[in-house]
Amino acid sequence: MRGEISENLRRQIAERADYICEYCLVHEADLYHGCEVDHIISLKHGGTTAPENFADACFHCNRHKGTDLGSLHLSTGELVRFFNPRRVSWSRHFCISEARIDSLSSVGEVTVRMLEFNHPERLALQPGESLAPPRM
Repeated sequence: MRGEISENLRRQIAERADYICEYCLVHEADLYHGCEVDHIISLKHGGTTAPENFADACFHCNRHKGTDLGSLHLSTGELVRFFNPRRVSWSRHFCISEARIDSLSSVGEVTVRMLEFNHPERLALQPGESLAPPRM
């Protein structure tokens, strides 16, 4: 099947990410639902079922992102793509301030807002000192 993801591939994606959501950096052990495989570019937008198009994503990030590719920047109205963990380092678009994730770019602003990184319920999941930018 076109979109089927094998258990072996799921495990490889999780291991590559050290079992951390590649968007918000929460560790899957801190989540009730754990992490899951996300198509960075969904199949309906021409994305592939290949390792370079997958990210390990927590339930919250994956559900908020859905099949979207980006959103409008609030202050400019410009269409801006979401952060792609396969193409650029996390720290280029985001920084950590205590338990909050703040944006450093338009890509960061759109991703933080649309994936609701700083929703109060999500901030309670993880203390700030345990957040660390992923290796790259």
